[in-house]
Parts: sequence; structure tokens; C-alpha cells
Amino acid sequence: MTFADLGLSDELLKAVNEAGYTTPTPIQAAAIPPVLMNRDLIGIAQTGTGKTASFVLPMIDILAHGRARAMMPRSLILEPTRELAAQVAENFEKYGKFHKLSMALLIGGVSMGDQTKALEKGVDVLIATPGRLMDLFGRGKILLSGCSTLVIDEADRMLDMGFIPDIEEICTKLPATRQTLLFSATMPPPIKKLADKFLSNPKYVEVARPATANTSIDQKLVEVASRNKRATLARMLADDAVKTAIIFSNRKTTVRDLAQSLKRDGFRAGQIHGDMEQPERLRELDRFKAGEINILVASDVAARGLDIKGVSHVFNYDVPWHPDDYVHRIGRTGRAGATGTAYTLATPEDAEAVANIEKLTGGPIPRLAAPEVKADRPARTERTERPAAEARPAEEKPTRARRGGSRRPDRDAIETSQKNTPAPRPRKEDRPAEPEVARDDGSWNGPIPEFLKHGFSS
Repeated sequence: MTFADLGLSDELLKAVNEAGYTTPTPIQAAAIPPVLMNRDLIGIAQTGTGKTASFVLPMIDILAHGRARAMMPRSLILEPTRELAAQVAENFEKYGKFHKLSMALLIGGVSMGDQTKALEKGVDVLIATPGRLMDLFGRGKILLSGCSTLVIDEADRMLDMGFIPDIEEICTKLPATRQTLLFSATMPPPIKKLADKFLSNPKYVEVARPATANTSIDQKLVEVASRNKRATLARMLADDAVKTAIIFSNRKTTVRDLAQSLKRDGFRAGQIHGDMEQPERLRELDRFKAGEINILVASDVAARGLDIKGVSHVFNYDVPWHPDDYVHRIGRTGRAGATGTAYTLATPEDAEAVANIEKLTGGPIPRLAAPEVKADRPARTERTERPAAEARPAEEKPTRARRGGSRRPDRDAIETSQKNTPAPRPRKEDRPAEPEVARDDGSWNGPIPEFLKHGFSS
């Protein structure tokens, strides 16, 4: 089967061909025809299956007929994260190059003024995260009464992030007669309830068993001691087979520290996590896609849906807390028919989390012995790995200057402080006591005030 067999327009087929695609993936082959026939649809597909194009392509042809009106988008695509929304926008630009469709991206971290200007002109496609959409709707900057197509993407991720109440409210503001497409990797009860409530006689398409890992990914579990994790990772990243890699960690602080550590070791590494501003996150993704850096350290904000071609390896520096996240993390490699490798660094404390992942994926992950490395040295950037007392050697502590004075303590102040310091313990005769030099601890080092010598007067 080819894309020409799916009923797409010649202009769209030309754009798909120029993008380098000739054969649709299973989810595309199953979903595109019913979407073109204006059917509601539930698409269950694991990540990396070409799910985004399965709704972007038919939507372009559907929207080719009609005209946008000010503040009233003709279609709405809801995404759980800014990165996924930006990625869908890229797909519309790539495949809609021969169509004159207008598009707006409504996400946090970007100027709201520019977004409202785009809406005022009228857009054919509005791609939004629920939070920013609700914000602008509450300000009266957008009307949803003219929206004829709604796409709820990554529905299970929306559930994890607590967006389901927002989605339900958004659905009530759209026309009752519309086409609704829902895509998800899994179908937990809350998502099924959402689908039953807002979809009308949907076509159900499932191309893989939910929560199974991609068979084109070579998975390995590396058993390692906690103190050796960084050294083990660095040793594995140095392998010539690692062309491009995404490294996942559970904590944003670990993402920052690990990226800095890898840079110090000479790796071309970048980072992306939830504390970064949106423009900065997009810049790091662009650097990674362009090959300026070949290692991207990420929190789970980047785990789902990001379509970055040619990722040869995924490393789980931390075993994910939720089994579903494992499937989505390793799905960043082995995409679109390519093969990939996923390593998970597991300590003895991770045994329960590993067992839950293996239960979900339906089998044990092959074990791999960790390479011999020296134990990691405590990282300066991680507070938990260095006691506060060792934060700076004593000889490096700057001496606090008295108000109006220099930072170097004067001789008179030192001598006055010595007079008020208890005598040192007796020492052995063959080791005469060395004169002590007072270390400024921030207290008063000057002469004793008169009122302290004679007491307070009544």
C-alpha cells in the first residue's frame, strides 16, 4: 500500500514524497481513510508509529476547503506539552507546504501578544496546550464555536498531567456537531469514559498491544552500584556505536548536574527539563536535531512524542518511577522502522521498579554486566553528595571585613581577639604551642565597649 491508495490529494502526496515517505505506517493506513470520511476515531498506538501524520495529513485535505474567521479557529489540536505542540506545528508546515493554510501555536513560555494577533487574523489550525488555551478563552481572546475538528493527542499523558477536567470543559465549548479524534498509547478507564462522553460512534483503530515496547529496540538492563552510575554512563557513552543519545533522569536537578558533568568530561551534551524557559528548551532541541550536540539529557517532559530522527541510543540513567514512562522513553529510538538500543542503569534499590516494568512489557529485560570503572567522585554540583562542612576548604574562606574597613584583618584586631580567647591546652614540651591566628567568624573583633565592662546602668 502507498499513500496514493489512501485518498489524499495530489498536492499532499507531493509534500509527503518530498519529505521522503512512500509507504504509510499501520496506524496511518488504518486511520487516514476514516478521518477523511469525517468519522470520529480512537487511535491506540505505541509511540514512534507515525501517529502524528495519521491525523495531520487528512486534516490538511479537509481544511483545504473553507475560510478562517477572526478569533474562530476551524480546528483544534490539544497536546499535553509545549514540545509536542511545536512538533505537530512542524508537521503541518512540512506536509502543508502546497496548501494555503494558516496556523497558530498556543503554548506557554511564548509571548501571548503574538499569539492573540495570529488568532485575530483567523487560523485554520490551532495547536494548543490546555492551560494556555483556557487562559486565553477566559480573557475573551478566542471563540471555539466555529471549530469543526478536535484532536485530543496523547490522552493518557493528559490524564497523568491532570488535564482531563480542562479537556472536558473545552469540549463543552465546541459545537456539538464536530469530528473528534482521540489518540493514546493506552486506554485506562478515565480515557475510555472521556471517549464515551465526547465521541460519536468512533472508529476504533489499534495497531499494537498497549504498553508494549517496540520490538526494533534492543533493550538491556545494566546492573550497577549507585556510586558507579556516572562513571558507568560515561564509559558507555564513549563507545563508538553511540552516535546520538537521549539520557533520561527522574529529577530536574539530576538532569542539570549530569549535563554539566558530561560537558566537563568532553561530551557534546545539552539538557532539557521543565524549569527551562520555552525558547531555551526549543533551542536545545534544535541544537540536538542539527547535530551541534549529540547527547541530550532530559527529564520526562521530553519522554513522550518527540520525533527526533536518528537517535541511536537511549539511556535511562534513573529507572523510571512509572512503568509506562519506560515504554515512552525508549521509544525515542528505533523509530519509523529503524533499529535502536536502550540501556537502563539499575541499582539494587530499583528492583521493585524494574519488576513493574517487566510485568508491563511482558517479559524480562536482558541483563548486561556493567563495565569496570572507578567509583564516581562526589559531584560539586550536587548538594546531597557533599556535606555542608566540606563545601569549601577552611583556607579558602574569605575573611569578612568590618564595616568601612578592608577585607584583610589588621594586627590590632587580631591581638585584641587573642586577649579574649581562652588559653590553649598545654602541649608537650618538645612541641611548643604555635601562636593562634584568629579566624573571623563574623563576630565583633574590636575593643570591648565600656558598658560591657561595667554592666548596664539601672
